[in-house]
Amino acid sequence: MAQPSPSYTVALHLEVPASQAAVAKLVSTASAQGAVVTGVDVADPVGDSLVVDLTVDVRDSVHRRELVDELSKQDGVTVLNVGDSTFLAHVGGKIEVNARTPIHNRRDLSRVYTPGVARVCKAIYDHPERARMLTIKKNTVAVVTDGTAVLGLGDIGPAAAMPVMEGKAVLFKQFGDVDAWPVALDTKDPEEIIAICKAIAPAYGGINLEDIAAPKCFDIEARLREELDIPVFHDDQHGTAIVTLAALINALKVVDKKIEDVRIVLSGVGAAGSAIAKLLMAHGARDIVGYGRTGALSATDTEGMNPHRKWLAEHTNPRQVTGSLKEGLKGADVFIGVSSGNILEPEDLAVMNDKAIVFAMANPTPEVDPTGAAEHAAVVATGRSDYPNQINNVLAFPGLFRGLLDEGISDISVDLLRAAAVGIASVIEDEELSPVYIIPGAFDTRVAKAVADAVRHMNAARQEVTE
Repeated sequence: MAQPSPSYTVALHLEVPASQAAVAKLVSTASAQGAVVTGVDVADPVGDSLVVDLTVDVRDSVHRRELVDELSKQDGVTVLNVGDSTFLAHVGGKIEVNARTPIHNRRDLSRVYTPGVARVCKAIYDHPERARMLTIKKNTVAVVTDGTAVLGLGDIGPAAAMPVMEGKAVLFKQFGDVDAWPVALDTKDPEEIIAICKAIAPAYGGINLEDIAAPKCFDIEARLREELDIPVFHDDQHGTAIVTLAALINALKVVDKKIEDVRIVLSGVGAAGSAIAKLLMAHGARDIVGYGRTGALSATDTEGMNPHRKWLAEHTNPRQVTGSLKEGLKGADVFIGVSSGNILEPEDLAVMNDKAIVFAMANPTPEVDPTGAAEHAAVVATGRSDYPNQINNVLAFPGLFRGLLDEGISDISVDLLRAAAVGIASVIEDEELSPVYIIPGAFDTRVAKAVADAVRHMNAARQEVTE
């Protein structure tokens, strides 16, 4: 069963009898229902009654309704209002535009706007490269989606995808000091998406493709990388791959194994799975077997596969393994899941090798229960914040784009992705590593700088080679 989470924080506005016992019973009732009480505040004492704000974390909407029903049954308790803190945080959106140059008088106005701005326009017209310095292009990324592969929700469309894109923009600013803006497109046509991105590119220093379904996401990214002079990054692919490699680098140190020696089982061969496999192979992995809904991918059976899945089938699975995911776990050292929740039982992991590593990254429900998995694996990681070792893309993209924008890099090579992963992993010193601490936390302020520095060093090394 899922645990109560801050994503389901409920603010209950209640009228109760004016007694300590009545307030205490609110807390005990909520706790007995499995909610986590995070705040009790008396909002308005009125005669024989109190208005109390009770803040709790619950599991989901059903749990919230059950809690409200139970509280309503108490003598003298009236539920005045039920507020959802997550929805309240989204009212009016999560981002806004702030002016970096204040306008206090006519002199300011003449510089920021007409007539002074015409001089800057003319300078960019004469020297187009100056747009990177004299406009928001210096520090702004477009977060582009068509809403076809949003989180675990699937094809929900561009409007419903906006809260995720806004959240992404907040993370860019919070962790990398990169300005980002959502661009939600009301089209699923790859050619239209490519054309729109090319049309808006003059205003942006980079493009972050987000929640675009496979396989079209591969072609969109490839075309835009080829045809634009700004960096194009598909976070669902390469952001996930970077943080996965970073976590694996440190997990392998914990269990004293080498990436070239381990057998890796990969559940999920869409955008994220394909990128993970390619990056792990670039870092030395030799034995990866990918599993889709029909079982192991193999070069012996590629009929009907799209080109991207076919490439994966032909370049992985060197032992030509066949069969189901559960069968493939036998003798494996590493399980990486970017697929669906609850597809494995903890006992299924018992056939893996000693000192097994399990990354169950499906969100919000991991492929296998993390607590149960820990009984069979030496290291367990998830994509969730309520378990140790959260593998979270926020560790990668803010620092990556910080480095890309600062260096003016447009070509995001595999070596650069590897450098970013090594940068994340290096934040934790070897002596600090443990089975429950293989990757930095999302709020570790060292991470974005480490990734940006890795990008800068990689760019400097590349320039030395070409000079």
